[in-house]
Amino acid sequence: MFDEKKTLALVDDHPIVIEGLKSVITAWNSHYNLLCFSDGNSALTFIKNNEVDIVLLDISLPDINGLEVCKIIKTENPKVKVVGLSNQADYSIISRMLENGASGFLLKEVSSSEIMKGIEQVLKGETVLCEEVKKILSNKSTQTPKIPSLTKREKQLILLLAQGKTTSKIAEELQLSKLTVDTYRKNLLQKFSVKNSSELLVLLIEHKML
Repeated sequence: MFDEKKTLALVDDHPIVIEGLKSVITAWNSHYNLLCFSDGNSALTFIKNNEVDIVLLDISLPDINGLEVCKIIKTENPKVKVVGLSNQADYSIISRMLENGASGFLLKEVSSSEIMKGIEQVLKGETVLCEEVKKILSNKSTQTPKIPSLTKREKQLILLLAQGKTTSKIAEELQLSKLTVDTYRKNLLQKFSVKNSSELLVLLIEHKML
């Protein structure tokens, strides 16, 4: 497959996982120099001072989150390929791992052959996602709710809310009754599916609507 051996670092704090992957990689072929680390900091120290081609990285580590490890590796050593290997099939974790520069994300439940083929693909410059991860990313993108638009009056009320003004003060400035202001507020909470004004303001800020 490769003209020379590639150095593969496995970062995982579960001895069973490490031993299992060591067996898989050894049985698959002899094209890899395998290094194993049980925590993030020891892996980062080694990678900083030694040449590593690819890192199989767990998310839950005893000292530093795998997401942060990935970010540091890609910042300090952009040429190193990183693949998330985890049991955590969560959209936010997968997307953040990819945003931090990972070349792929595999769940530990996949077959050994899929892991090895994934390593080969990543070393060729491809991005690798197992089917379950693809499904999670796809479902999230199709289910992301659309943020409702705001009327002119709603925008006026929200701006005053953001300034920390009371219902009485808002009613006075907009020349409305307090009951009308409260009705607007309740409708906005329902419209954006939030529990209170603080959540509403955070949501609007996140979507650059405020």
